[in-house]
Amino acid sequence: MTTNPLVIFTPSGKRGHFPQGTPVLTAARQLGVDLDSVCGGRGICSKCQITPGYGAFPKHGVNVAKDALSDWNKVEQRYDDKRGLTPGRRLGCQATIQTDVVIDVPPESQVHRQVVRKAASTRAIQMDPATRLYFVDVEEPDMHSPTGDLERLARALKSQWGIDHVTADLTLMSRLQKTLRKGKWQVSVALHKDHTDAPARITHIWPGLFEDGLYGLAIDLGSTTIAAHLTDLATGEVIASSGIMNPQIRFGEDLMSRVSYSMMNPGGDVEMTKAVRVALNGLIAELLDEARITPDQLVEATFVCNPVMHHLLIGIDPVELGQAPFALASSDAQHLGAPDLELDAINPRARIYILPCIAGHVGADAAAVALSEQPGKSKDLVLVVDVGTNAELLLGNTTRVLACSSPTGPAFEGAQISSGQRAAPGAIERIRIDPVTKNPRFQVIGSELWSDDPGFEAATATSGITGICGSGIIEAVAEMRMAGLLDESGLIGSAEQTGTPRCIPDGRTHSYMIHDGTDDNTPRITVTQGDIRAIQLAKSALYAGARLLMDEMGVDTVDRVVLAGAFGAHISSKHAMVLGMIPDAPLDKVTSAGNAAGTGARIALCNIAARHEVEIMVREITKVETALAPMFQDHFVAANAIPHKSDPFPNLSQIVSLPNPSFNPKAGESGRRRRRRKP
Repeated sequence: MTTNPLVIFTPSGKRGHFPQGTPVLTAARQLGVDLDSVCGGRGICSKCQITPGYGAFPKHGVNVAKDALSDWNKVEQRYDDKRGLTPGRRLGCQATIQTDVVIDVPPESQVHRQVVRKAASTRAIQMDPATRLYFVDVEEPDMHSPTGDLERLARALKSQWGIDHVTADLTLMSRLQKTLRKGKWQVSVALHKDHTDAPARITHIWPGLFEDGLYGLAIDLGSTTIAAHLTDLATGEVIASSGIMNPQIRFGEDLMSRVSYSMMNPGGDVEMTKAVRVALNGLIAELLDEARITPDQLVEATFVCNPVMHHLLIGIDPVELGQAPFALASSDAQHLGAPDLELDAINPRARIYILPCIAGHVGADAAAVALSEQPGKSKDLVLVVDVGTNAELLLGNTTRVLACSSPTGPAFEGAQISSGQRAAPGAIERIRIDPVTKNPRFQVIGSELWSDDPGFEAATATSGITGICGSGIIEAVAEMRMAGLLDESGLIGSAEQTGTPRCIPDGRTHSYMIHDGTDDNTPRITVTQGDIRAIQLAKSALYAGARLLMDEMGVDTVDRVVLAGAFGAHISSKHAMVLGMIPDAPLDKVTSAGNAAGTGARIALCNIAARHEVEIMVREITKVETALAPMFQDHFVAANAIPHKSDPFPNLSQIVSLPNPSFNPKAGESGRRRRRRKP
């Protein structure tokens, strides 16, 4: 019997088989994929735009042929002629499924837009930016002193501001003479001079006194999300922040999937580089429009990213990062121009600074966290955990700093979870389970009310209750463990074992029902045994990485824990510890640093001494390679238990008393057989 084509939607990860000829929009609706449409599938509204992915997708186990979707049709052509479709996009209501296909739903096609939570953290930064504004009076040309306009401008900068040796490229010189004359020989010059020995570079020139300000961008380019902070280079104030999903998700949700895509598909790295650069230009244009700032005023940008994102951003195939010894093309800081990254939404002479990487899988994002949190200046032993699809960990004090990365995967982001979704209005983000009744109550993004509060239904009428995001699934699993619905090994008990009908049969296992959507037309939201396993794998990788660093440091405990990253800012420290994500520590010593990588990028944007500092800092951090460490697997297996099989959690036990049920029938049968053998 012929199997119907397999359709996989990203970033949700939802999949299913559909008959050949099924419209993509129909498949999305049947799977509960968040794909918008308001015109009833007539190709008028364009809300259902999708991007098919072609080539080999080893993680999904499919090869997508170029004819996986039906041919471009007249309706799509008509819309493209009138309004224009982004190259590579199709209309989901018109494209039909022919063979196995991977389909990305871009953010603008989602009904419930992702809430990108990498907001700028408040931080006092000593301002010393690389690009400054200088007002100068330039001598007029003289027949008796035949020097060029650029040379006289340089002479004015030296005499009036003490700046020696400046350079300018051809695009600047082409506007120089008109600008000088328009300003009647008075001009404002944006001049870039960083911490290196490179000469000062003229970025832009305005006639007369220019007082509208210079701006820079601090960009955190993550595997899942891209966050950008538009910053005033005079005050350090964040004028606007915005974020989008990283469009590379359609090539693979985790880093190794993207490396595999590059390996399996010739030119795949170029495809991924183009996707992220196009997304960056769109994000930048959106920020400029919001702040009402011209591209000429945007004269600098700093980037932080993990090594795979680093290589794909600057246009280097990351294939070497997929195999030992995980060699980077370069780990040094990169000093580039906007055209090098095809950033055409900003000043064409803007300068780009990419922070240095620490080692093969510990990148510029970890360096930025180190710059922001300064573990090397801590008198007590601090563990900094930047939680994400690929987690970075730093452990240190004034004696030394260690670093490693752990492949946690996308489960903490709500992916690979049956009712999971990205953080968006309607997603459950907080949950509490009564240990006696076993009934849950919860909060969703977009409302401060709990589900048992008066007015909750009215408050969530617009967003609905759509799924569960990363912080929600962590709290759900931890609450299930505290309520006795889940045993130490991670097994969900039956209704008879747990005393609640909310534990429902699910094949050969059980699921716990958080929300039964039958009465209000919202989806049923459950935590399945598969969800528990996905979270166990993610948290075990995180904990094992921390244990490796502690082994290297020769300690069994840490003094304090800092949860960094957008995700870290939204999870409960108690629930993280119950789950066993982090080592035991006093709860008042577990804090959130918000988007520390983004803060590090802003520090480097606003202070050139910080750039010099981070370049020295990364050379002093010791990298611990989790992929090659013999003990990683042992730590990983022990960390599968919730919270842990062998490590004590004395601080946790003072505030939480965990029940100790066992829902493994095989263990019980084995025990009974052993008892029967006794004489």
